[in-house]
Amino acid sequence: MKREVELVVISDVHLGTFGSRADQLKHYLKSINPKTLVLNGDIIDIWQFRKSYFPKSHIKILKQIMNFTKSETQVVYITGNHDEMLRKFADLTIGNFELCNKKIIELKDGKKAWIFHGDVFDISVQHSKWIAKLGGYGYDFLIMSNVFVNWILEKLGREKYSFSKKIKNSVKKAVSFIDNFEKTASELAIEQNYDYVICGHIHQPQMREVKNHQGKTMYLNSGDWIENLTALEYNDGKWEMYHHKEIKKKKNKNHIEDDDDDIDDENKIKVEYLINELKSKS
Repeated sequence: MKREVELVVISDVHLGTFGSRADQLKHYLKSINPKTLVLNGDIIDIWQFRKSYFPKSHIKILKQIMNFTKSETQVVYITGNHDEMLRKFADLTIGNFELCNKKIIELKDGKKAWIFHGDVFDISVQHSKWIAKLGGYGYDFLIMSNVFVNWILEKLGREKYSFSKKIKNSVKKAVSFIDNFEKTASELAIEQNYDYVICGHIHQPQMREVKNHQGKTMYLNSGDWIENLTALEYNDGKWEMYHHKEIKKKKNKNHIEDDDDDIDDENKIKVEYLINELKSKS
């Protein structure tokens, strides 16, 4: 049975990179029936897009998103820095699909949520894009190396280890950047009287109340689908952080898993066209 959810926010999936955990995200998306699904930036990683790498599992995520638009789910795609190519098409609405750079959602209880990716606060993205892109390639390599190391640790019966989390938590500048990011987003939200400010970008899942002399707001960050495997869910006036548990696949000779049967031909054509367009521009 699918869970009914009023509002779901995910970000930083980075489809088209080796680090993207598309299989886990597919499992999550198939387990929910959201009224509104917000994709808060960096869903497709156009910066690091490779003509030779866009596996079937990544394509299935795009198909699943398109399937949502065929149902009663409202899908809002907010652009990020890794999919900034889409910003020139912003403020586009087709049926249940909306493409924008930021979104204000008024919730049932009258409270307002201000949602944007968050790269606007990143100086390296705004002024030295080549440094940001280089960092993106380095992060992708770090994740690939981490997968190999964790495979060995798992064989030895040891706990998995995250290189990037260790670096983020130990490097003072990284910790300071995250703190400043959260503070800046929250102060702007308080200034504009938003009850919630929701970001992505820094791959750091978070839910916390921020107060200053002007008022208060709830800062939320949806994390990512590379390491944390997290999403924000809103139901009955409450926000919760969903943490996806990794599921090991069991081999069954009598069962072949293939989701293509539940994807209509029209959506298949749309996905294939999008992938070919991205490959031609990469």
